[in-house]
Amino acid sequence: MDRLRQYLNKVKPNFEKGGRLHLLKSFFDGMETFLYVPNETSQAGANVHDPIDSKRIMSIVVLALVPAMLFGMYNVGYQNFLAAGTLADAGFWEIFFFGFFAVLPKIIVSYVVGLGIEFAWAQWKGEEIQEGYLVSGILIPLIVPIGCPLWMLALACAFSVIFCKEIFGGTGMNIFNPAIAARMFLFFAYPSKMTGDTVWVAQDTIFGLGNTLPDTFTAATPLGQIGQGIAPDASICDMICGFIPGSIGETSVIAIAIGAIILLWTGIASWRTMLSVFVGGAIMAIIFQSTGQSSMVWWHHFILGGFAFGAVFMATDPVTSCRTECGKYIYGFLIGAMAVIIRVMNAGYPEGMMLAIFFGNMIAPTIDHFIVERNISKRMKRGGKK
Repeated sequence: MDRLRQYLNKVKPNFEKGGRLHLLKSFFDGMETFLYVPNETSQAGANVHDPIDSKRIMSIVVLALVPAMLFGMYNVGYQNFLAAGTLADAGFWEIFFFGFFAVLPKIIVSYVVGLGIEFAWAQWKGEEIQEGYLVSGILIPLIVPIGCPLWMLALACAFSVIFCKEIFGGTGMNIFNPAIAARMFLFFAYPSKMTGDTVWVAQDTIFGLGNTLPDTFTAATPLGQIGQGIAPDASICDMICGFIPGSIGETSVIAIAIGAIILLWTGIASWRTMLSVFVGGAIMAIIFQSTGQSSMVWWHHFILGGFAFGAVFMATDPVTSCRTECGKYIYGFLIGAMAVIIRVMNAGYPEGMMLAIFFGNMIAPTIDHFIVERNISKRMKRGGKK
C-alpha cells in the first residue's frame, strides 16, 4: 500500500491545474479518495453528521448487498435448470456460473452507464466525482427481473442519474432514491416487462451452460400468483430461502437478513426505520386479513416480493429517508402500510414496495419539517416564550 501511495503522489501533479492530464482531475480525485481517506482539512465551518465519510458508508452497503447478489445469481441458474427439467443433473457450480454470467452483464452496464455519466458530469462542472452511485450501481440490477434487456436497463440508469440526482445537485441533494427512480421509470415506461406478476428466466445457454428454453417461457412469482387469486406453488421454506422466481436480489430473506445485520452492526442503517417498515406492514396486513379483504397470511408479505429487500436496503437510505429520530418511525410505518395497501387493493400491481418507498421519499422532508417545528415549539414553551 505504501508503494501505491507513493505512486499516486508521484503522478498527482500531472492531474493538477497546468498538468498535462488536468482534464482528468475529477477522475483522479475520485480514485484517490476511494483508495485512501483524504488528508485535507476544512478551512471554514463544517457540519459533521458522522465520523465515517460517505465513500466508506457506500462500501459497507455494497458489502451488505453481496449475499443477496450471490444468492440471486445462483437462483437465476436454479430457476433456469428447474424450468428446463435438468436441475437434478446440474451441479452447484454449473448452476451458479449460469446465473453469474447472466447477471454480470447487467451489473457492468449499470456501472458503465451510471459512473460514465457521473464522471462526465463532474468533469463538465469541474467538481469532484460523487460516490453515491457505488450503491445504486449494484442496487438497480438487483431489483429488476433477469429478463430485463440491457438497453432498457441502460436507459433506466441514465434517467435515474441525470433526472433524479444530478439536476438536484448530486449525491446528498437528491429527493428520490436513484435505484427506486430507475425501477419506477422501467415500470411506467415498459409495464409489460415490469408488472411484477411474472419473471422471465434465462432462455438460452450461456458459455455452454444450461439448456435452451422456449422463447415464450415465463414463470409466475408466488406474489403474482396470489395477486391473481391462485395459491402459490412454492413452499414456505423455498420462500424464505429464496428458491422462487423474482427479481434478482429480492428472493432470499436469509441473504437479506445477513445484509441487515451488517448494516445495523456497523450503524449504517437506522433500526428505527427498518423496524417500523415491518410493523406498519404487519398491522395493515393483519387488518386486511381480519376483515376478509385478503386471504394472504400477514407475515407472508415479508417473505414475498421486494418487501424485505426494500425495508433493509432502500427505505433506510440516509439521503432520501427521514433524518429526525421520531420521523424515522413515521416514515418507515407509512412505507410498510402503503406497500401492503397497494398489494391488496391493486390487483394489477401485486408488488407495491418500491412504489411505497417512492411515495415515502416524497413526503420524508415534510415529516421532518413538522417534527422539527414541533420540537422548536416545545422548547419555546419550556422557555416561557409563545
